[in-house]
Amino acid sequence: MTTLPTDAVGALFAEHALLPSGWARDVLLQWDASGQLLTVASGSTQGGAPRAPGPLLPGMPNLHSHAFQRAFAGLAEYRAESQDSFWSWRDLMYRFAAHITPESLETIATWLYVEMLEAGYSSVCEFHYLHHDQSGQPYADDAELAHALLRAAQTAGIGLTLLPVLYQTSGFGGQAPRSAQARFIRSTDNMLSLLQRLTPAVQAQGAVLGLAPHSLRAVPQDSLREAVAGITALNAQAPIHIHIAEQTQEVQDCIAWSGQRPVQWLLDHVPVDARWCLVHATHMKPFEYAAAARTGAVAGLCPSTEANLGDGLFDMQQWLAHGGAWGVGSDSHACVNAAEELMLLEYGQRLALRQRNVLASSAHAQVATAMTLQAVAGGAQAAGRAVAGLAVGQQADMLALDAQHVALAGLDVENMLAAHVFASQRSSALHSLWVAGVPRVVAGRHALHDQAARRFVAARKAAIAAH
Repeated sequence: MTTLPTDAVGALFAEHALLPSGWARDVLLQWDASGQLLTVASGSTQGGAPRAPGPLLPGMPNLHSHAFQRAFAGLAEYRAESQDSFWSWRDLMYRFAAHITPESLETIATWLYVEMLEAGYSSVCEFHYLHHDQSGQPYADDAELAHALLRAAQTAGIGLTLLPVLYQTSGFGGQAPRSAQARFIRSTDNMLSLLQRLTPAVQAQGAVLGLAPHSLRAVPQDSLREAVAGITALNAQAPIHIHIAEQTQEVQDCIAWSGQRPVQWLLDHVPVDARWCLVHATHMKPFEYAAAARTGAVAGLCPSTEANLGDGLFDMQQWLAHGGAWGVGSDSHACVNAAEELMLLEYGQRLALRQRNVLASSAHAQVATAMTLQAVAGGAQAAGRAVAGLAVGQQADMLALDAQHVALAGLDVENMLAAHVFASQRSSALHSLWVAGVPRVVAGRHALHDQAARRFVAARKAAIAAH
């Protein structure tokens, strides 16, 4: 029998496991009651530990999510203007968002988080900007919608970094917010008070609380500085996420306002460091890639949404050349699949450069292996949580591929992962997933799949009818 450390409560044995250093054979993992890994030992015997049904991978952190938008996915795929863009999509999304209630938000988020778990995400950074009721008035509990997201994450069993969004203006230079943005608006003092009120509930759930200044166009300079100072005073390690340089119009407007490009302006005016996640950043010049990477900030890439909205392509080769960290998210949730985001990211680089296997590394010639390890490390940093892979001291967030799946069967382990990312239906090849050592997906399904799906469909139908 396997001998567990005295404080161990769970164990798993994997014939193959992807550790931060690379693939290892015959790996025994043991964790404590909090879900923290106590042992990650290669060359072990199985003993009495359960055996993983296939190669074991670290769970993927999803570093960027707007949960309510999952119910909007697919509803804007028609031409609304002579030339559609992010901005016309945003107008449609605003109209849909006007009909989201606390109950429907919780329902939508619960289903989304179930989907995420079934698709290889073990934690999520929720960029939460839907704060008030449909008229823009605070709920009786000003944190009502934040609590709805906390409950959804707890119900589904996904790890959570909650990032309430500071949103104050409709454009650079302090332009007054539009009526469609009334549900998003908070003063800086109000935001800092909200963060204080949320702290006990977040901590009780084992989640992390951070801050998301929405964008440079939505947060004036003084408010940005005050908010960053405020969250730092509450927690010096709290993650800070911001939308930055997502669209060419945003870049042009920032130059017209300040004479600087958005990333350039941010680095010159705010103390950006490793706590920051620069979401999208698809339009940077070489000097911005170099300067931003040097701060230690994470590039938060959402390839499926960036493609869906026509945002542009991130130049990953430049970012990596300067040692930049990165991770992936699903943003507006046109796609909810960790492996598919990796595939789309690599394919975008291939199309831009007309090369293959662009994101292989010197340590890992297999693209899927290299990308998985980098995305997990960067995603964990952006989440501010100990979910950086299968290593002692990290959380037991992990997934097992199905070694008998037709796309994987008979392959060596690295080609199994490659087939999962590039040559399968992706989620279909995922067998099991654990969060903090607790099984949340078994044989490809979450226990709440059917119930959560039914409720989601009803909530989406009601929102569409109200719209």
